[in-house]
Amino acid sequence: MPAISTTKEISGYIILLAPLIFICHFIEEAPGFVSWFNHHVNSGINYRLFWSVNIFALVITIAVVVIEFISPSPFSAFLVVLWFSFLMLANALFHITGAITDKAYMPGLITAVILYLPYYFFMMGNILKSRRMKIFPITGVALLGSLPMLIHGYMILFLRDRLF
Repeated sequence: MPAISTTKEISGYIILLAPLIFICHFIEEAPGFVSWFNHHVNSGINYRLFWSVNIFALVITIAVVVIEFISPSPFSAFLVVLWFSFLMLANALFHITGAITDKAYMPGLITAVILYLPYYFFMMGNILKSRRMKIFPITGVALLGSLPMLIHGYMILFLRDRLF
């Protein structure tokens, strides 16, 4: 394998961190999230659902990462923005809002703030620098990707209900 020599080449490898970052978030969140969730929502969840949702999210993350790593293109950039906006940006906003409304730690808050947000904005900057997407399309796709998690988070925190 040839040596990595440029910043552009190095930044291409950063995408490979996404599954690891997701797993770190899951490890922080797993011990207390189901109980936190069930305290906030009338129709709670169980650990089996929590695990299956997160495994499914990890599979999607790996698929998006593989597509972006193997063949960076405008389409792969679209997938990264769409999925990471849901998984990282909106999820981080959910954790931050949950901690603010509870005035207490919410499981997953630390990794959402110190891993998800910096990584997300770094990746969006890389996509902009690569010129595979421009700022307005990225913003629209980010909003589209974030919307389901933002709605779900709002329902949990303020309506005591859930989207799924």
